[in-house]
Amino acid sequence: MIHQSKSYIKFVRLSKNKHGVHSPFVYDLVTKCFNDKTRYPEYDILKSHRKTLRGDASMIEMKDFGQGSRVFKGNARKVSAVVKNAGMKKKRQKLLFRLASYFKSENILELGTSLGLGTVALSLSNEFTAIHTVEGCPNTLRKAQGYFEKFNLHNIEIHQKIFSDFLPENTQKFDLIFIDGDHNGERTLGYFNSLLKNVHNDSIIIFDDIYWSKDMTEAWQRIIANESVTVSIDTFQWGMVFFRKEQPKQHFVIRV
Repeated sequence: MIHQSKSYIKFVRLSKNKHGVHSPFVYDLVTKCFNDKTRYPEYDILKSHRKTLRGDASMIEMKDFGQGSRVFKGNARKVSAVVKNAGMKKKRQKLLFRLASYFKSENILELGTSLGLGTVALSLSNEFTAIHTVEGCPNTLRKAQGYFEKFNLHNIEIHQKIFSDFLPENTQKFDLIFIDGDHNGERTLGYFNSLLKNVHNDSIIIFDDIYWSKDMTEAWQRIIANESVTVSIDTFQWGMVFFRKEQPKQHFVIRV
């Protein structure tokens, strides 16, 4: 937590808004996506899905394959408590929807389904979207899948595997990749290196919790230094990388 606090102070000092961005690509992203205030009708579905999860008092045995939880002591957890204390926040869920919609992402990979808050946002972003979501815990995935069916989301393909088993065998290209299931820096760096075969010129990879720990931040720094990455954006909660060969290598720290 000390690392996060110190990092946030530095982030506030370095971060810019749209007026400090001297890149047409990133300026458009900030003004047309990050700062988009449109009240999309899909937000009502996101709200309804979240409300239903928050009203779910059932218990599930959740197995952590990542760094574990800073909130929960044991593996038996109430669904409503997980959504309240560890689920993706509403603001970020809407941003994820807008990002996938803005880039017209059709083939999407999510590493870390959890209860499906991010998955649903991605699913609703584009009528042509196909989601591949990967989750190691069978009980969590079963609960998420039940709600996907309840809300008639039929463009989601689930994979009950740990990331290190799924990634080597998958060779398809993805437009958007969202990594939100393991806050270990060394493993996150390994996922990134494995995913380089799965990206194309216009792909985006989004990393959650890049300031979770010192080793996550170090992994993020190594990722943005990779020669394959041209544009990188630090929003504090998320880190985003792009592979656009037509862009000069630039890094941006942006308030969202």
